[in-house]
Amino acid sequence: MICINEKAPDFKEDAFVDGEIKKISLSDYKGKWVILFFYPADFTFVCPTELGDLADNYDKFKELGAEVISVSVDTAFVHKAWHDNSDTIKKIKYPMLADPTKRVCSAYGTLIDHDKPDEGLSLRATILIDPEGIVKAFEFHNNDIGRNTEELLRKIEAAKFVEKNKGQVCPMNWKPGEKTLKPGLDLVGKI
Repeated sequence: MICINEKAPDFKEDAFVDGEIKKISLSDYKGKWVILFFYPADFTFVCPTELGDLADNYDKFKELGAEVISVSVDTAFVHKAWHDNSDTIKKIKYPMLADPTKRVCSAYGTLIDHDKPDEGLSLRATILIDPEGIVKAFEFHNNDIGRNTEELLRKIEAAKFVEKNKGQVCPMNWKPGEKTLKPGLDLVGKI
């Protein structure tokens, strides 16, 4: 299982990206923030709403210096077939990692059935990794609950802020430009 402030497990797997299937690894993205966005399977119901919204907001993630990598247990060929047959999925410009061996899902602890990894799909899980490859945030959802792209963008902004402003922390619902906290002190003025 992954832990906060520990090194994220590296991987090297096939991905469907830029209209082709190629190998990518987490280490390819050193120096960038990375969002690993685990979901159960292609050709499902909630998944395209999430992946489509990520695609619609992909430029915002890039502006923050972040890369999105979606991950499911489907093969890269299934990712391509879904891309070729869905207007929503055609919008995706970020890599769609294929994990049919479940190595990546196992390393990150996202499989639904940990005792029988060959039978499981992934839970909805979001892992935020800093430019040095350190896990800074993660959340897991039951598969019938979709996630929120705006909150994910806010988490990246907060993580970047505290990385640059040592000793300050971001209170609940913090957004850039709002007051922060210094443990043991009152609110810090707008930054």
